[in-house]
Amino acid sequence: MKIPAMFYVAITTLVLIMLIIMVTMNLPFNWIFYIMLIGQILVPIMVYKVLRDHYTTGKTFEDWYEDVPSERTSAL
Repeated sequence: MKIPAMFYVAITTLVLIMLIIMVTMNLPFNWIFYIMLIGQILVPIMVYKVLRDHYTTGKTFEDWYEDVPSERTSAL
């Protein structure tokens, strides 16, 4: 089973948000330290998985932004 790249993005984001919450709650330093180490390990893994993902799209720079309908796609 192939794990999608967005799974790694979500897990890394959740761990780092959890780190921020732990710091603001003034939890013991060793907990914060270990979560920080886990986050630092997850970031390069996430970057590698996102860059190596075989994602393709039909969009080009001519399509501009997806939230602004272009003349080419609105005619379809």
